[in-house]
Amino acid sequence: MLFYDSPNPAPNPRRVRIYLAEKGLSVPTQTISIRDGEHRGDAFLQVNPLGQTPALVIDGADVLTESIAICRFFEALHPSPPMFGSGARGVAEVDQWIRRVEMRLMTPLAMVWQHTHPFTARVVKPQYTEFGESQRPRVVAAMQELDAALASREWLDGKGYSMADIVLLTTIDFAVFVGVAMPEDATALRDWHARASARPSAQA
Repeated sequence: MLFYDSPNPAPNPRRVRIYLAEKGLSVPTQTISIRDGEHRGDAFLQVNPLGQTPALVIDGADVLTESIAICRFFEALHPSPPMFGSGARGVAEVDQWIRRVEMRLMTPLAMVWQHTHPFTARVVKPQYTEFGESQRPRVVAAMQELDAALASREWLDGKGYSMADIVLLTTIDFAVFVGVAMPEDATALRDWHARASARPSAQA
């Protein structure tokens, strides 16, 4: 087994690192530098033709290439403590919040990143800057929606720290890197972020 990782600010590999830290798991790892273009090199493209991290090679042959899929693989092997919810309703609720964060927050944030940030200009050609800037209000609106949801709960699913919180933490921190901060009046979201960031796993 070999885990292909990339350092911050890449949010998706960080999801897996935080998950593994919460589980107390250690996996052989190889770092792929996105800044140096290693994810587009011939050696890594043989692992993942999409040229994206993370990737997990299993038994030297099969490869998983999506962060949630990788974490679900480890969840099946190491179900305790549960990070994807417990019972039918609990699992569904965690999946619901993962989906909301990815679709309502991460999707417009990715457009801001791809079309406005100088780092991506070398690979996204052409950049549609006006379109990218138009997505910033959608990112802020999604943060405000999450702020409202967190006003009455400590963690996203209302039961405990889960994969949904990991997805949100990595997305919020990536948004800060991209240049979209949490709204000043989003006090519940900011309090949640402080709690999530205080967990030792957040340093992974």
